[in-house]
Amino acid sequence: MPSHPKAAQGKQPSAEEHHQRTLARISQIQSHLSNSPRGQRLKGATHLYLLDFSPENLPELKSTIETSYPDVKVTTIQADAANESAIAAVCEQALQDEGRLDVFFANAGFASNKALPQLTAEGFMESMRVNALSCFLAVKYGSDAMMKTNSSRGKNVSGGSIILTASVAGLRSGAGTIDSEKLISDHSVNSIAKTSVYQLQKTDIRVNTICPGLIETNMTKDMFDFARQRGRESKIGQLNPMGRFGVAQEIAHMTLFLASDESSYVNGQNIAVDGGLSSSHPVVPGRWA
Repeated sequence: MPSHPKAAQGKQPSAEEHHQRTLARISQIQSHLSNSPRGQRLKGATHLYLLDFSPENLPELKSTIETSYPDVKVTTIQADAANESAIAAVCEQALQDEGRLDVFFANAGFASNKALPQLTAEGFMESMRVNALSCFLAVKYGSDAMMKTNSSRGKNVSGGSIILTASVAGLRSGAGTIDSEKLISDHSVNSIAKTSVYQLQKTDIRVNTICPGLIETNMTKDMFDFARQRGRESKIGQLNPMGRFGVAQEIAHMTLFLASDESSYVNGQNIAVDGGLSSSHPVVPGRWA
C-alpha cells in the first residue's frame, strides 16, 4: 500500500507535453464531424430552420450544411430567439412545410463579465430574457408543434426532443466570474427542463439541457485571446480533471445524441459537458487535507 495518496498516481505528463497533447486532441475532435460518415444520428433529418439574431453568419452556415448534406433543406431566419411571435412562427412554418416538428434546439445565450456591483436591474432582466425566456418559448411552442400528428408524413403519435443550452454555472456557482445574471438564468433554464417534462407526461416529448463547461466560442473569445496574448494558453481549463478547455464540436456531439433515438429514455436531465469540472467540490490535485 502506498504511504500517501499521491504515490498511487501514475507518471503525469509535463505541462508542455499535456499542452501539445491537448492541441492534437482538439484538432482531432474538430475534424470529426466533417471527416466521419453521417451516421445514424443525422439519418432522417430533412429540413433545418436556423434562427439567429445576427444574420451575418447565416449564409455561410447554410452553404456549409447544404454542401455537406445536399439532401437536407436549410431555411435561415433573422430573428430574436426570445421573441414570442418569431418562435411561434418558425414552429408553424415547420408544420406547414414538413407536416411535423421533431427536434428543437434552443441555443441562444448572453453573458457579461461584470462583477456584482456593476450589474444593473436592466442587465439582469436582459440576461433572463435572452437565456431563460428563449428556452421557455422553445418548450411552449416546440412541444405544441410536436404534439401534432400527421400520418401522411409518417408521424402517427406525438413525440420529439427539445434541447436547451444552459451552463455548468447553472448546476452550481463558481464556474466563472460572479456574473450573477448568467448564473441565475442558467439555473432557470435547468429548472424549465426538469419542470416541463411533468407537464408533458406520456407525450414522448423529451426536454433536456446541455450544460457546457469552458468552451471556446465567441462568448469566451476575449478570455481566450487574453490568455494567448500572455502566452498562457496551456492554463486554460486547468481546473477540470481533463486539464483542458472544450470546443463547440463536443457540444454538437451531445446535441446529436439528445436529438436522436439513441437518447430515447433520457428526459428532464441537466447534462454537464465540462471535462469533469462539476463532478467535485473544489480541490487541489494531490492534496487531501
